[in-house]
Amino acid sequence: MSRTVFRAMAGVFALVAATAVIPLGSPAPAVADSVVIGGEPAHVKDSPWVVALSSRDRFGDTRAGQFCGGVVVGPKKVLTAAHCLSREALGVEVGKVRDLRVITGRDSLRGTEGKEIAVQKAWSNPAFDPVTNAGDLAVLTLADALPAKSVVPMAASGDAAYEPGTDAVVYGWGDTTGNGDYASSLRSAKVNVLPDSLCARAYPGGRDGTYDASAMLCAGELVGGYDACQGDSGGPLVARGRLIGLVSWGNGCARMGSPGVYTRISAAIGWMPGGD
Repeated sequence: MSRTVFRAMAGVFALVAATAVIPLGSPAPAVADSVVIGGEPAHVKDSPWVVALSSRDRFGDTRAGQFCGGVVVGPKKVLTAAHCLSREALGVEVGKVRDLRVITGRDSLRGTEGKEIAVQKAWSNPAFDPVTNAGDLAVLTLADALPAKSVVPMAASGDAAYEPGTDAVVYGWGDTTGNGDYASSLRSAKVNVLPDSLCARAYPGGRDGTYDASAMLCAGELVGGYDACQGDSGGPLVARGRLIGLVSWGNGCARMGSPGVYTRISAAIGWMPGGD
């Protein structure tokens, strides 16, 4: 794993060089933080808005072709990380992935419960900067609607859920150790929202990435041990029952002094098509 990594499944699919900065939500690079490290089993019945992105054509049948995470914010709308849909992550343009699916209602990727819903349309933030990682957002429109109970509310700017010290939970099927040990069943980890000043010191620019408080937030533990990791990219960070972040990038997984960095949802609300 490299210094700054996106949290996609690059470690498993070897789509990105080991020294590259990797996103956490696609089979390509995986970003430094992993929802799974230091975590515990979770169940979609308790968090029905957590979904997995899948393409067996691109990534085979292992783990149902899962390569990133996502979160349901509307009956037919799923948010994920832009880096999950990049050519580097998928190996081709997203429009050429004919079997892109969103897996809902399934704890175990080896199971058959829940649904695999086709993606009708994919929008990737044109302002996404793969150098700074700012604007790491994509929106998927589903072919079939999900029930209202599957939708998690998004925290707007000024919401108390963003306050430093707030307890939050991150979810995913990614690496549980930082060594390529991917989970087959959903896991979650409890982390704390951290002050922007601390995040800026951890990622001041250069080799380890640049933290931008207007587009990002970070969460974890100062001593490390709890984080998202490769394969978790695009998955949700939830606090006080509201979505506040999407797994994006970080320096390694669960390292002391290198918290996970997430796309800030209050900013993402303004980036989405039509402001939805």
